[in-house]
This record gives sequence, C-alpha cells and structure tokens, in this order.
Amino acid sequence: MQIILTGILAALFFSSTFVLNRAMSLEGGHWVWSASLRYFWMLLLLFIGLGIFRRELLGRSFCLFLKHWKFWTIAGGVGFGVFYALITFSASYTPGWVVAATWQTTILATPLVLLGFGKKVPLRAMLLTLIIFAGVLLVNVESVEESSWNAVLLGAIPVFVAAFAYPFGNQLVWEARNGGSGRIPVLDDPAMDDPFCRVLLLTLGSLPLWAVLILFTQPPLPQTGQIINTALVAIFSGIAATSLFLYARHKARNAAELAAADCTQSMEVLFSLAGEVVLLHGTLPGILGWSGIGLTMLGLMLYLRVQNVR
Repeated sequence: MQIILTGILAALFFSSTFVLNRAMSLEGGHWVWSASLRYFWMLLLLFIGLGIFRRELLGRSFCLFLKHWKFWTIAGGVGFGVFYALITFSASYTPGWVVAATWQTTILATPLVLLGFGKKVPLRAMLLTLIIFAGVLLVNVESVEESSWNAVLLGAIPVFVAAFAYPFGNQLVWEARNGGSGRIPVLDDPAMDDPFCRVLLLTLGSLPLWAVLILFTQPPLPQTGQIINTALVAIFSGIAATSLFLYARHKARNAAELAAADCTQSMEVLFSLAGEVVLLHGTLPGILGWSGIGLTMLGLMLYLRVQNVR
C-alpha cells in the first residue's frame, strides 16, 4: 500500500508534464527545448539541493558516474533521454491527456521489460494489461475524429516507444543496485540509496543525447515562457515526481511489486485531463474517450487486485 500511494502521488506531479508540454507546444515552443531544458533545470536544482544538504553524497555521485559513465549514459540516455524526447515530440500533435492515456502502455511494456531481464511476471497480470491497452486504443481512435490519422500516429507511436524506454532505463538502475548481472555493474554505493542521487546520475547520463538532438535539429532559441514552463516541469515532474516514483520502485522486493509501482501511473490520465480542461480550456472527451479512460482505470484496479492476491 505504501508503494501504491507513493506512486499515485508521483502520478499527480507527473501529470504536470503533459499539461505544460501541451501548453508550450500551443505557444510555438520547439519540442527539443521543451525536453532538454527540463533536464538542464533539473541538473541545476539537484546540484544546489545536494550541495547544500548532502554534499558528501554529491561527491560520491560524481565519482560513481565517472567510474561507470558508460552504464549511466545508456541508462540515462534511454530512461530519461529517449523517453522524454518522444513524449515532448508527441505533444506537438495531440492533447496532453491523450498523450497521458497513451503513455499507459508502459503498464503493458513493463512486464515485457521485466521478462527481458529474466524476471517472473504473473500471466494473469499480463493479460489484464490488455484491458488498459484497449482503453488506450479507444482514446486514440476518438482523437482521429478531431484531427487525422497522420497526426494521431505521430502523437501515439513515439509514446509507445517511450513506454518501453522509461522502464528499461529504471530497471537497469534497479538491477545494478541489487547485485548487477552480466554487463550490468554492481552499484552498492551509499549514493544509490538516495533517490535524488539516482535522479542526478540518470540526468547526467542523458546529457549526451540532448547535446546531439540540439546540434542535429538546431531549434530556434526558446522564449521566456518556455524557459519558465520547463523550470516548473523540472520541479514538479523531474524532481518531485521522479524521486517519489523511484522511491516507490526501489521499495519493491520482487517483480510483482515493481510492476504495481509502475501501474499507479495510470492516474496521470485523470490528473492530466483535469489540468488541461482547467488551465488550457481543453474540451472533455466524448463517449469513446471516457470509455477508454474507464477501461484504463478498470485494468488498473484488476491488475492491483491480482498483485494483492499473490
């Protein structure tokens, strides 16, 4: 229950990502800046926070990064970089709450990622994720009525890929912290027990990807509003939500609890929808959209019930 409640609180903060990314897109902000500036802000905030309150751990984090820079570049580049670049790209083509709903395919992706790492995942739990996936499909089918298939695919497919990237990067860190295996190093440093240090390490690992994207796309300079909004995303989602989520995930003792922590992120749909309607004057979904949200929530409850039975 502690893992679930912490995950839901993280989902509340995470939902700011979808709302603010959509707001920046509607204002003409380039998606590369919406993505990369968030992590530049996070780096600054983490440096200040850890430097003031946990200076020793800050130094240990740097040593840990330098010693295993290849590992952190892969974990951070995929788990933070690829994941968030695709999320912000999608916000240019579809409403934030639709992106949030599509993002719930991570609940289907997570068991597959865990299987790839050799973990055992209950078959019933995997079957129940298909209910959530069906809800995601309904949400996207409804959005076709308001735009086009091209826009829907550009909004949905990147999120599907991001749904695998995020748990993959996080699972690499979990494996390293719990003994490692194969090419995954054993990271038993005290810094690994601090969620803010883990976020810092993953953020440092994502920097090479942001540099490549900025050089490749050469986006126009960001406006003041985009700089401010990315700072808010960094605080609410990058620092608060990510730290809460990693805390919940690292409290997990087995694959079932890991999947349950990831499953709580379904609540982002409702939080994002409420935020978009109130702050951006967005429209409420129609019958298909509400049906899709309902299936997503039903799948979440059934999924958690199966985990509790275990």
